[in-house]
Amino acid sequence: MPFPSSPRVLTGPRRRSLLASAAGAALLVGCSTGSDSGGAGESPSPDERVRARAARDSEELARRYDAVMAAHPALAERLRPLRAQVAAHVEAFGGTAKASPGVTAPTAPPSGSTAAPTGSATPEGSGSPDGSRAPAGAEASGSPAAQQTAKSALAGLAAAERSLSDRRTAVLIQVPGELARLLASVAAAGAAHAYLLTEGDK
Repeated sequence: MPFPSSPRVLTGPRRRSLLASAAGAALLVGCSTGSDSGGAGESPSPDERVRARAARDSEELARRYDAVMAAHPALAERLRPLRAQVAAHVEAFGGTAKASPGVTAPTAPPSGSTAAPTGSATPEGSGSPDGSRAPAGAEASGSPAAQQTAKSALAGLAAAERSLSDRRTAVLIQVPGELARLLASVAAAGAAHAYLLTEGDK
């Protein structure tokens, strides 16, 4: 009996196959970065607005990854490849991806010390309020991710990936072919990320 040709009909995909699927989606994104920019002074077209919104959504998702890695450094190795793909999605939609900050375990100051953290904890070029290049430990103490266990932080990331994937799928019929293909590719990668974040190591 012939096997189905589409990966969408497979059930219970393995972790490695989903990693390959997500990587393939990122490759597709890499060759679909063109935009239909209008002339100077023109109002953005509906397609350009969809691209801009998609870039902002991916930027926000990248910041969530950074916050979780800062709050739970033990997860950094697992999350860094997924975060890198999210950054690639930002660029695919015409945004500018920020580099992931170095993730190190927050260190407590010496007993009785009131000194502020040294500049060495701040990645080069940081200080902007967008947060994606904030010091590795800066968000760890006050972010929602710091209040969660590692498992619940992963679940929160998975929910964000899944929600964004669903929203992108929903707008496919509203945009032309090239942009629809890009959105579909990124939505598929997001669904794979959600699986890996919650089921990948079972």
